[in-house]
Amino acid sequence: MTKSAAGLYLIPTGLGNDDLINVLSPLVIEQVNRITHFIAENEKTARRFIKQIAPNKTQAELKFKVLNKFTDSLDIPYFLEACLSGEPMGLMSEAGCPGVADPGAQIVKLAHQKNIQVIPLVGPSSILLAMMASGLNGQNFAFNGYLPIDKGEKKAAIKRLEKHSFEHQQAQIFIETPYRNNKFLDQLLSSLNPNTQLCIACNISTSEEFIKTLPVKEWSKQKVDLHKKPTIFIFQKEHFN
Repeated sequence: MTKSAAGLYLIPTGLGNDDLINVLSPLVIEQVNRITHFIAENEKTARRFIKQIAPNKTQAELKFKVLNKFTDSLDIPYFLEACLSGEPMGLMSEAGCPGVADPGAQIVKLAHQKNIQVIPLVGPSSILLAMMASGLNGQNFAFNGYLPIDKGEKKAAIKRLEKHSFEHQQAQIFIETPYRNNKFLDQLLSSLNPNTQLCIACNISTSEEFIKTLPVKEWSKQKVDLHKKPTIFIFQKEHFN
């Protein structure tokens, strides 16, 4: 990869406030140092991230396109104009890898449509790190994102996915809005089979990291506080249960 290469660079960010040098590859730092055009969910936090890993970079030269739920859909087709003019652009997530559980996927799709090279850079993904550490089936797993907010619909979805997990031996991965984590855990414990394996992975890659897999009946005896802590939930109902 040459320093003059244009294209859309998918820039992973950290998963917490710990030292980013410990979780990011030197190539990420190199590319951030040379790119001036960025697409991010929040300009303020993106600028803070860039300052952390590229402290000598002049903030005034940075140019941002903001991609979040408030972005006008009519503006998005023009987000990659810099790339089309031969400039490299960086797409970053608020946490982890762009395009995975992240709105950046629509920009990547647009890049392919416009024949712009897409270059994914290596970095932390809470979903994959949790899966790696869970001990559940890494050969067959599904990321389900958020379940319905409605309590009845959520319970039905949990039951349906637990059945699918058993029939296909597929680990099921979920996230929840951090302030709802404790309620989500309570619903998992009340809805799942007592022998279903449940992994809770919290604050991944930080000094407060907590990752543990236990049967649901054992989790019911534990006291864990996940309130406002970034958490990945994985369950799998195994045949020997």
